[in-house]
Amino acid sequence: MVSSQLFAPTKTNFQKSLHRQLLLPLSAPNVVPSEQVELDFSDVFGPPSLASNETSNGVCESMVFPADMSEFVYDDPEIVHSRSHSLVGPSSYKNQALKLGRLTIHETEDSLELVENVITQTIKEDQELSVTDLAKAGTICLEDFEVMKVVGQGAFGKVFQVKKKGTSEIYAMKVMRKDKIMEKNHAEYMKAERDILTKIDHPFVVQLRYSFQTKYRLYLVLDFINGGHLFFQLYKQGLFREDLARIYAAEIVSAVSHLHANGIMHRDLKPENILVDVDGHAMLTDFGLAKQFKEDTRSNSMCGTVEYMSPEIILGKGHDKAADWWSVGILLFEMLTGKPPFTGGNRQKIQQKIVKDKLKLPAFLSSEAHALLKGLLQKDPSKRLGSALKGSDDIKGHKWFRPINWKKLEAREIQPSFRPEIAGIHCIANFDKCWTEMSLVDSPVSSPKDNGDPFQGYTYVRPAASFLQRSSPLC
Repeated sequence: MVSSQLFAPTKTNFQKSLHRQLLLPLSAPNVVPSEQVELDFSDVFGPPSLASNETSNGVCESMVFPADMSEFVYDDPEIVHSRSHSLVGPSSYKNQALKLGRLTIHETEDSLELVENVITQTIKEDQELSVTDLAKAGTICLEDFEVMKVVGQGAFGKVFQVKKKGTSEIYAMKVMRKDKIMEKNHAEYMKAERDILTKIDHPFVVQLRYSFQTKYRLYLVLDFINGGHLFFQLYKQGLFREDLARIYAAEIVSAVSHLHANGIMHRDLKPENILVDVDGHAMLTDFGLAKQFKEDTRSNSMCGTVEYMSPEIILGKGHDKAADWWSVGILLFEMLTGKPPFTGGNRQKIQQKIVKDKLKLPAFLSSEAHALLKGLLQKDPSKRLGSALKGSDDIKGHKWFRPINWKKLEAREIQPSFRPEIAGIHCIANFDKCWTEMSLVDSPVSSPKDNGDPFQGYTYVRPAASFLQRSSPLC
C-alpha cells in the first residue's frame, strides 16, 4: 500500500467516519442549485457546476498570493464550488473571454413523458433511420432498455441510469438531441466521441457498450460508474492526501498515456470527467472534445475548460498532446490543495493568470510533489514533463511516483485507500439529488435542419466482455 506522512489531526478530523479520515475533510457550503444552471458542453455526472459568467465566488477570490513568494502556505484550504464550462471554438486569446458564451438547457412546458412514450416514439423514429443503421438496428435499440433515473444533464440532453431488459445489467445512457448538436455545429465532435470510444479498452477508461440513433437523438450506452465523479468526492470530502492522490494521479496518467499511444488527445481533463468506481479506482470519461491526432500535427481549436486549459491553447499557438499533461498537472494540484492554481475573476482574468502568473506551490506538499507539479505545469509545452522523446515514461519514472508499481496498477492490483459508499449496482447515492429527483421527461425536439445524415453508421455493439465485467462484481 502506498503511504505518505499525514497532517496533524484536528477536532474536525476526529468527528469524521473512518473512511473520511483518509482525506482532509471540509464542510461544503450550503449551495442550492439554480433551476436555470448553465451546464457543461460535456454531460455532467454528479453535482451541477455552479458558475457565474463574470466572477467566481468568495472561495476563489479570498486567497491572494504575495508577489514576492514562490511558495504559499494554505492555512485553511477550501474546495472550489464555482466552476467554468467546457468550451470549443476558434478564437484568439485577446477576445476569447468576451465572445465565448455558455450553453444552457431550456426545457419547454409541454414535455414528453419519456417512460410512457419511449416505445411508441422509438418505433416511429426507427422507421426513418438511415439504411446503414437500419441494417444494424436489430442488434440494439431504445426498446431494449428500461429507464430508471436521471443521473446527469448536459448541453445536448440528459444522462439516464438504465437497465437492459431481460438482464441485471445497469448502464448509463447518454441521450443527445440532434437539433441542438446541429445548431452548435458539433456533429463532428459527437461522431468523434463515438468513434474514439469504440477504439479504447483500458482499465481506467469508461467503456462504451452500445451506440445507436433515432431520427431526433443519439444514444451512447456506457458502463454505469456509481461512485460519483472526482469533483463530487472533493465537494463532499475535501482535498486528498498525497498517498491517495498519487494512486488517482497514476491511474489518470496511465489512461492518458494509453490515449496518446493510440493517437488521441482528451482535451477536457478535469475532476468532473473523472469518475470513481465501486473499488475506488479513477475512471476517465467524456470524450466530447477528444481528437485523433498525428505526431507531426497540431490542433488550433480553442477548447477545454478555462481553469484546465494550457497556455498554448489560450494563446492560439496550436497544441498537441502536451496540453493534456498540463491538465493532468492542474488536476493533481486541485486534488492536493482543493482548488486549481489559477482561479478568480472572469474568464479573461483566469486566462491571463494561466499565461503570465508564476505557479505558487503550498509549503505543506512534499518536495517530490513540488517537482512533479513544476514539470507538468511548465508553460512552455516543449519543456513540459511528458513532451520529451520518452513521453509518458518520464512522468511514470518521476520520483513522486516511485512507490507505484505500474504493472500492478494497470492490473488494478493497487487498491486506493478510499472507497465510495455504494449500496449495490442500483445505488445512486453519489449522484446529486438535483438530477436523481428529476422526473423522467425528455424535451420535445425539432427535426435536425441538416438534409443529409451526418451520423450514418453510428450504431455500435461492443463485441467482447470488458476488463470491468471480468473484474468487478458490480459491473
